[in-house]
Order: sequence, then structure tokens, then C-alpha cells
Amino acid sequence: MVKTLIFDCDGVLADTERYGHLVAFNQTFREFGLPVAWSEEEYGRRLKIGGGKERMASLLTPEFVAAAGLPAERAAQLAAVAKWHKRKTAIYKGLVAEGRLPGRPGIRRIVAAALEAGWRLAVASTSAQEAVEAILDYAVGKDLAARFAGVFAGDIVPRKKPAPDIYLHALQQLQADPEFVLVVEDSRNGLEAAVAAGLRCLITINGYTKDEDFTEAVLVVSSLGDPGGESARVIANRTSARIGDWVTLADLDACLAEPRPSVAVSE
Repeated sequence: MVKTLIFDCDGVLADTERYGHLVAFNQTFREFGLPVAWSEEEYGRRLKIGGGKERMASLLTPEFVAAAGLPAERAAQLAAVAKWHKRKTAIYKGLVAEGRLPGRPGIRRIVAAALEAGWRLAVASTSAQEAVEAILDYAVGKDLAARFAGVFAGDIVPRKKPAPDIYLHALQQLQADPEFVLVVEDSRNGLEAAVAAGLRCLITINGYTKDEDFTEAVLVVSSLGDPGGESARVIANRTSARIGDWVTLADLDACLAEPRPSVAVSE
């Protein structure tokens, strides 16, 4: 069977949260005259909510609605959130195009190696489709991005991470056997989604997620690492691999050799 590698986007392909999404959210709030500005600490708490529109919708307390002069009807409020989010996505894409978001170490290297070895690659994210496609092009280059088997993102499933919906959808669309699928995530929400779909998961932490619980992950590293660049620091290794200064394709094979999580949901 074909081996399949599925990446989350934000925090996995690039350091998008602090330098991209947070900046875009706050600029959007200013442009719409909304009485809110998220600090890095507050945004870290909002990241527990899967999806950008959902994070914006979490603002809709009675006090905020009154202060922002929003209509009382919930449907009208959500229409306003959709408008804010559309503008936020445009701002974010501009930041990507300007090269403002640093790619994660090792991503381009491991993507090239996996494609060369015949692996099938995909992205599964709760972020907006166009934002995910933009960061994929930036992080790995358009030539490699064009060889991905699928980019699954946005509102194509009813529930966002930590629900397994996006991974179950990806498995179905790719017609992938879960026995040969490895997920790369960076957060507890993402890990829970992968495990609930019955998939093994490798974690590359970031500043927002470094203290989260990754007990179910087969491998947890600071990054994938790069020769001559940032080294990978091993935080937890439940595989037979002996990780060096960077994670290799052989290390990913070792991740796939570990038992898959058992799940109650159908695959």
C-alpha cells in the first residue's frame, strides 16, 4: 500500500499563528472598529477553539455585541463574523505573499524526500482553504505543492478539530489505508483529532503548544530539523528510531511501525 503523510497547516508548515493569524485578526478588528485586540497570551487561549470563524464568534457575548453595535439577531451576528473572517483571510494571504511567516525547519526537506520515495502527501486543516493553499505554496514551493494529493481545509466537515472529521474525510477522499498513514500535528487538538480517526501522529511543537499533553503521539520533537540549520530536539520518542539532528524518512517509517490507536468510531 502507498504510504501517506498528512500535515496540519498552522504551526506545522510554518510559524503562522503568532506572525500571521494573530496579526491578521487584530488588523481586522481595527479596520472594523471592533472593541477588541488579542494579546499573544489571550490568542493562545483562543487557539483551543478550532477554526478562525469560530474564534471570532467566541467574541459574541452580550457585552461585546452591545459595545460593537451589532444586531441582536444571531444570524446577523454570524453574517458579520463571516465578513470579518473574509477580510482577515485576505490580510493573512498578504502577509504570506510578503514572506512574513517563517517556514518550519525540515518541512521542505521531508516533503521532497517523501515525494521522491513515492509517498502520497496531503494537508488537513481547520483554517480557510485559500489560506492553507497559500501557506503550502510558500512553505514547500509551488512545484512541490502541486504534487500534493489533496488539501482538505475550511468548512468541508461539520465539526473541526479535536473532532476527527477532517481526517476521516481525508482518508475517504484519498482512499487511504489508515495502517499506512502518518499525521504531523503541533497541538493537543490536532493530536486528539488524529487519534480519534485511528491515525498515528508525530508532533512538532511550537511556542503556543510546547506545554500541552502529547501522551498519545508516537514521536514529539521541537521541529523536523535541517542539516546545517536548526537541530531537532527529541521530547518524547515511542518508536524504535534513534533520532539524530534531523528527522528522516526512515524515522517516519519507524513511526508507522508503531501500533495504531484503537478507536470506537468507524473509519
